[in-house]
Order: sequence, then C-alpha cells, then structure tokens
Amino acid sequence: MSDSRHRFIALRQWVLAHPLLAFPLFYLGWAYLFWVPVLLSDESVWAFPNLLWFLIGGASPLLAGLGLAALTGGKAQVLDLMRRLVDWRRIPGRWWLVILLFWLCLDLAMAGMALWLGITDSPLDVNTSLFFNPGMLLFLLLLSFVFPAIEEIGLRGYYLDTLQQHFGPTTSGLVNGTVWAIWHAPFLWFPGYYANTTFNPELYWWLPMIICQTLLIVQVYNRTGRSILAVLIFHGMMNFTGEWLRISPDMYPFMLTGNLLAAVLLVLWWNRKRT
Repeated sequence: MSDSRHRFIALRQWVLAHPLLAFPLFYLGWAYLFWVPVLLSDESVWAFPNLLWFLIGGASPLLAGLGLAALTGGKAQVLDLMRRLVDWRRIPGRWWLVILLFWLCLDLAMAGMALWLGITDSPLDVNTSLFFNPGMLLFLLLLSFVFPAIEEIGLRGYYLDTLQQHFGPTTSGLVNGTVWAIWHAPFLWFPGYYANTTFNPELYWWLPMIICQTLLIVQVYNRTGRSILAVLIFHGMMNFTGEWLRISPDMYPFMLTGNLLAAVLLVLWWNRKRT
C-alpha cells in the first residue's frame, strides 16, 4: 500500500471516529489560515491581495462540507448535498411564507417596539429606491445570497446533519451556532469590511445573536426535509431584509432581544413536544 493511500485511510478513520470535531477543525482552521494576513494588514479587505485571501478563507464551509462528505460518504453523500441544495419540492408551501417573510416581520416588529420604548426615534431608514435601481439591487442580492450558499452547504447540510445524529435540535443548534459565531468573529477586524453597510457589529451582542439565529435555522432545516435550499434562502432573506430596511446601528443591540425571545420560545416548544 502506498504512503498516500495509507494516509488517506488514516484520515478517513480519524474523521469517522471524531465526526463532531472534524468539521470545525477544517472549517475554522482553513479560514483562519488565510485570514491572518488580512487581519495583519492596514489595507482594506476589498483591496488586492487581501480580497483574494478573504475569499479563499471564506470558502472554508463549502470546502469542509464537500470534502468531508466525499471522504466519509463518497459520491453518494456529495450528490445528496447537491440534491438538497436545488430540490425546491422539499419545502412545504406554508414554509415558503416563513422563509420569505419571517425576517421582515421580525425586523418591523422590533422597530415598532424600539419606537414605543423610546430606544430610538429612527429605527429604520428604508431604501425605497432600491427596487428602481437594478444595479444596486443585483449587487445586494448577490451579496445577500451567494455567501449563504457557500456557508449553508457545509455548515448545515453536512455539519448540522452530523450533530443531529448525536444530539437533539437544541444542542445541535447551540453547537452549530457557536462554531458559526467563532468563524464570524474576525469580520469585526477586517479593515473596511462593513464600510458600505448600515451594520456595525460588536462581539457582545453579535455572537449571541448568531447562535439564536442558528436555532431558528435548525427549525427551518428540520421542517423542510433537511432542505439546504430552504436555509440558504432564509439566511439570505435575513441579510437582504436588514440592508433593504437599513436598520439603524442603534437598533442592533436591541435586536438581540427579539432573536433571543424567538429562540427561547422555539426551544420551549421543542421541549414541550418531547414531553
């Protein structure tokens, strides 16, 4: 047996023996390896070569998901990921409404509460001209949905499946969300990453919000027959709605309350079903 064949078998055996560790090690390790030069640079993340390092590192959820799927399940598991990415028939009709409208309803409700409680007198600055500007609309759609497509294949399509083979939806969501939050943490220090957006995150509220959002994503995933397409669109609508409504920076710490409340109610509902 050749050395390369032996190493391949050894790697596969290790991954099969440590299914909960393999994905985060590959996912985070690959990303951080290429993002370190960006973090150490004074140039914008959108300038070359920082953009190249950012994009290569940002491919880690896709590479980890497809790579580990191929390693552990071969062609059949990779094809299963692809089917769940494009098969819209998995998604029940009523869940299309949830996927498309949930974030709009939540954001508007939180904006109304912020006004009522006096948190801010201008919670939203809706971009009413967006739908009349094809170039800007296309850019925002690409930004909102392309990155989630890269993330959801591996993070939910592969890793969430793996977690739910060992834990219930709540624990799986908390672990999945924590790993996702750790991956996002360096974004705060990428020079210029949020320069042209209304989003100005801080770790103390953004990382918990990501974990809460993951619990909601788990619900969509499980209720749509493990549809990667469903969680991709749900994730993309979260991004798109926030930028379209142009949520005030003052609102974001308060938005954690809405996300946390929705996540807590969901967990209580899951636990009620199990009793």
